[in-house]
Amino acid sequence: MLLDTPSLYFRAFYGIPESMTAPDGMPVNAVRGLIDMIATLVRKYRPAELVATMDADWRPAFRVAAIPTYKAHRVAHGDTEEVPDTLVPQIPVIERVLDAVGIARLESPGYEADDVIGTLTHAAGGGAVDVVTGDRDLFQLVDDSRPVRILYTARGIRNLQVVDEAFVTAKYGIPGRSYADFATLRGDPSDGLPGVSGVGEKTAAALITRFGSLDALLTALDEGATEGFPAGARTKLAAARDYLRVAPAVVEVASDARLPATDLTLPTKPRDPEALVQLADRYDLDSPLNRLLDTLK
Repeated sequence: MLLDTPSLYFRAFYGIPESMTAPDGMPVNAVRGLIDMIATLVRKYRPAELVATMDADWRPAFRVAAIPTYKAHRVAHGDTEEVPDTLVPQIPVIERVLDAVGIARLESPGYEADDVIGTLTHAAGGGAVDVVTGDRDLFQLVDDSRPVRILYTARGIRNLQVVDEAFVTAKYGIPGRSYADFATLRGDPSDGLPGVSGVGEKTAAALITRFGSLDALLTALDEGATEGFPAGARTKLAAARDYLRVAPAVVEVASDARLPATDLTLPTKPRDPEALVQLADRYDLDSPLNRLLDTLK
């Protein structure tokens, strides 16, 4: 089980009131929420291995070099992400809690958590993988043959949607493993990806279904083919050829992020009980930590 940890702690932060505080008044809503999310997931799915993936770089240079608008609207200043002031100090606490419990926490310099997930999924070979996220970008990883599926948190952690190839096909009208190509054409304003001007979800789905892949579509476009293109779409695609040349490197999650050798086994007891007690006392985390530890036994 691979956790898109930033996605989860943002959901916890916005889903739990900031009145949930430590004794010193610091909000700990994201910390407590994430701990309870992990306990719920472990209780329901009992993964043999569990990884909390992190953003070492929330806006990697290679993606910005390809498409400068990538996540540009989320920049607070310089290369710093705009994050609520009351969430910022909770992130180091989350990291310390995960480490003290013994849950593997992985990141890779120059990459996002999505890329760590893509790399671990690729490295899993034929092993079953569950990815927990609220980010549709990771739908591109679904693969029934392995199997890899997404546990999608849009409806909450207790009402997860299981995203497999059939879900992707039913939702978007595309082959189950074609989400990245579809998203490249459609674009994604939440990530600053422009997409092809004038090509919405229906046209993007029709194109991917007709040609099978973005590569095949571009080959047909470059060879001057006219069949299979919805009315007006060929002209729009030709005008966006420069974007389509670089966009896949931005949209597709990496599978080659460098990761340290790490024991991913789900712990049955805390790695550092003394540190965990100190964290529980300082941030009033006794209740969620006890729930998590009871689940791990």
